[in-house]
Amino acid sequence: MQTIFEKLDQHITLSSEESQLIQSVQSVCQDLIAPNAKRFDESGEFPWENIHAINELGLNAMFIPEEYSGAPLSYTSYLYCVREISKACASTGIIWATNFHGMKPIIDFGTEEQKLRFLPTIAQGGIGSLAITEPHAGSDATGMRLSFTPDGDDIIINGNKIFISNGDVADLYLLFGKWSEIPGSKESISALVFEKGTPGFSVLGTEKKMGHRAASTASISFNNCRVPRKNLLCNPGDGLKILLSSLNKSRPSVAAHALGIARAAFDDGVNYINERQQSGKKIIEFQGIQFQLADLASELFLCESLLWSIAQSVDAGATNFGTEASILKYRATDAAMKITTEVVGLFGGYGYCQDYRVERLMRDAKITQIWEGTNQIHRQLVGRHFLKK
Repeated sequence: MQTIFEKLDQHITLSSEESQLIQSVQSVCQDLIAPNAKRFDESGEFPWENIHAINELGLNAMFIPEEYSGAPLSYTSYLYCVREISKACASTGIIWATNFHGMKPIIDFGTEEQKLRFLPTIAQGGIGSLAITEPHAGSDATGMRLSFTPDGDDIIINGNKIFISNGDVADLYLLFGKWSEIPGSKESISALVFEKGTPGFSVLGTEKKMGHRAASTASISFNNCRVPRKNLLCNPGDGLKILLSSLNKSRPSVAAHALGIARAAFDDGVNYINERQQSGKKIIEFQGIQFQLADLASELFLCESLLWSIAQSVDAGATNFGTEASILKYRATDAAMKITTEVVGLFGGYGYCQDYRVERLMRDAKITQIWEGTNQIHRQLVGRHFLKK
């Protein structure tokens, strides 16, 4: 008998080419990425083996236009791949998704020259990064202090960023800072493309984290880094517009990532309580457990349904979906934390041990409630939507 999740997956609209690609992704996840996940979590080593396997499938090309060496597919298929990779290994999932988060604004806002110069690098397997957060600027990006100072045909960059995904391994960074000649915390925010190897750039260190241990999270520094002014995205002061637009697309991606973690935990839990017995009965035969399972399944099903609904809207050309993206982000990530936590409980003492991956999944789920805007911020954004002006 098909589960409700298998039925839901079957109703996702995909082309034959996309379906074939996803089957290839699932095969790589099953044969390589999932078996590697525990080892990379324990060592904290960047999972180059997994990234090379993803690149062999040409996955970066799926969100790059054809004229810049890409092979574009739907946003729906991208989110499907994020979920599948994250289900196998959350670290690998967020490393790959960050390529999209960081580089999509170049596609949406870049000049023809910028697209021709930068996008082929990513399409061919390069690593991208999105550099926003600073010690004084987390969910409130207007507090950032990194400066862009114009100097003839160049821009001089000074300042630091923290908690930057792929920060120590990226080839290209979408970097946000303040334009020195524009006053105002919002009005001065600007964005440019920063290239690996630029003099004055340094990696200060990487974080030792609760979860996502194989996905590098770096503190990076810019000391009088000089980049061509032609690397500036749009005009000075356009950064907030670019930032908000990019987050609307990346928040469903974070939801897909969290739902991959949640789906892995739910599947593990269902398998375990169908096999494990207490008092001569399968655990799943106890009514209280069935109620608990029903609540988890309902939340997961509703969140996945909203994910695919938003994905289809984006593929149909929707642009005004910020509130929907916020609802999806905080509900999906809260669901991931709830599901992984309760599945650890279903495993009893075994769930607290590293012999089973549910322990890792619970650790991996927590950060999804925090990055791309904390869930408290998203609740505030949704609440403000109903403020009458």
